[in-house]
Amino acid sequence: MAYSVRKDSPELPDFSLLKRLARDQLIYLLEQLPGRKDLFIEADLMSPLDRIANVTTLKQHDVDKLYKVEYKPIVSTSDQLCFLIRPRIQTVKWICDVVNADKAAGKFRRYKIIFTPQKFYVCDTALEEQGIFGDVTTDEWAFYLLPLDDDIISLELPEFFRDNFLEGDQRWVRTAGSALHLLHSLYGPFSKVYGIGRCSKMAYESWREQIEEGEQRARHAEIGNVFLIDRDVDFVTPLCSQVVYEGLVDDIFKIKCGCVEFGADVISSDKSIKVMLNAQDKVFDEIRNEHFSNVFGFLSQKAKNLQTAYDKRRGMDIKQMKTFVSEELKGLKQEHRLLSLHIGASEAMMKKKTKQDFQDLLKTEHSLLEGFQIRECISFIEEHINRQVSMIESLRLLCLLSLTENGLLPKDYRSLKAQFLQSYGVDHLLTFANLRQLGLLVEQQPGETLTAMESKVGKLVNDRTAGKLTDAFSSLAKKSNFRALSRRLNLVPKSDEEYDLRVPRDMAYIFSGAYVPLSCKLIEQVLERDGWTGLDEVTRLLNGHEFAVTGNNGADLKAKNDVQRIILVMFLGGCTFSEISALRFLGKEKGYKFIVVTTAVTNSARLLEAMLDNHV
Repeated sequence: MAYSVRKDSPELPDFSLLKRLARDQLIYLLEQLPGRKDLFIEADLMSPLDRIANVTTLKQHDVDKLYKVEYKPIVSTSDQLCFLIRPRIQTVKWICDVVNADKAAGKFRRYKIIFTPQKFYVCDTALEEQGIFGDVTTDEWAFYLLPLDDDIISLELPEFFRDNFLEGDQRWVRTAGSALHLLHSLYGPFSKVYGIGRCSKMAYESWREQIEEGEQRARHAEIGNVFLIDRDVDFVTPLCSQVVYEGLVDDIFKIKCGCVEFGADVISSDKSIKVMLNAQDKVFDEIRNEHFSNVFGFLSQKAKNLQTAYDKRRGMDIKQMKTFVSEELKGLKQEHRLLSLHIGASEAMMKKKTKQDFQDLLKTEHSLLEGFQIRECISFIEEHINRQVSMIESLRLLCLLSLTENGLLPKDYRSLKAQFLQSYGVDHLLTFANLRQLGLLVEQQPGETLTAMESKVGKLVNDRTAGKLTDAFSSLAKKSNFRALSRRLNLVPKSDEEYDLRVPRDMAYIFSGAYVPLSCKLIEQVLERDGWTGLDEVTRLLNGHEFAVTGNNGADLKAKNDVQRIILVMFLGGCTFSEISALRFLGKEKGYKFIVVTTAVTNSARLLEAMLDNHV
């Protein structure tokens, strides 16, 4: 709607095959426990499971009753219990308690545990320690990928971010490699693989190992190039306020597994309703990537067009009326329902986001990104903390300040930290330690100005000629270097130019023209250059771990050219809807089609909640 679309964009592959494969494997595993059985499902698997196999499908395969795992004694009377869980120690120990309670009561049942997407060695160890290893059978449901839309696929692993980047637990890396392997086996071979980040490199190596272990079959490729990127390469983007429609819906109503729940403030009803948000919703599909300021105008015009279509009934004879009812009325009613929903959602968001506070918040963010009026920004953040507006919002602003300034001055760090702890409680001391460890909120060391840091990084990177990082360089791994990256990649457009959000000229429109997301800019640059050539300074500032590998693809030249323009981007640690919108814009401008694969769809709240000291 707001930007031009190249007519030669290639067609996306059909990812419904991923759902069918996952459903068929689950049914096979359930049938390995013949007869009637009760199924216990871990809470965060219920929504993904519903997208794969609904209750009717499960009941057709001898599932009698379904329960949510609640970590308390069970009430099931079935002789056979099946548990569908993530490979988590807490859940495994609860199952052990259930089995041991049955033993103590003299109750005999059959137990089956289905781990998804895979079982870890530590799970078997827990079963052995609790003395029930021989009483249960275990299996793996290789449910790696859930298509949420035509161009979005999720691993639905929100814990990936904390486990890998904070805890240093790399167990999910092979899961990411297996997901890549599945896509390669169904839609490959891939022509080229680019990547940046330590986790991306490990996931790529895991995938290559799996390819070497299996058979290679010649296929017609449906995906050309792959780009892997770690979330910690770009923390600034997910910490910026989202202002595209889909991003705002996620921030305010929380999109979960492609669905959103709208309550009374949207639908004027006491009961809330669940709505699937994807390309099948034609109204949503036209506004999802739009800057919020454009949405009301579009919806208003859509309502007028709909009224005009309804008004055609007047003056029709019986034959024309019959044709109208049979061919058009149903579609118009559906469009009317969807239009009402999105108008209601837009009004609810408008009430929350057009207050003066939100405008001041955006102004502060833009100043931080540009590096102007920093003292005023700090004053705003202090007021935000002291008024206790929102703990997560306060943390977000603190992290954004730290990232854009390459750390806080010691006196500012101590003052802001003290005020935060006074407002929200001293139990957040560990939260600060977590944020410091990730480099999200750090204190500048004496003599560590932006310029000094840049020259230090440049000097130390030269030591990598031996193929390893020095200890000194590793100590800089958590530094942001945002300002230097912004200059080199032109991430912040000149503020003296008027930016027309109705006709955006670049990806900065997703942040009101204030900032081009670093993650998406890297992807654009690497695709333009066909690799990392000429980006040496950028990769130095990002602490390296970049790679580019050419595959061997035997497709004919024309087909190959079409396939080259289908790019799979895999975010390890999560990506935002704003980044997805930016990539869609880039694709339409350059004639690419992007497929976004992510460990989970994230936003600033989810990212920071994973850092809280009480996170489970």
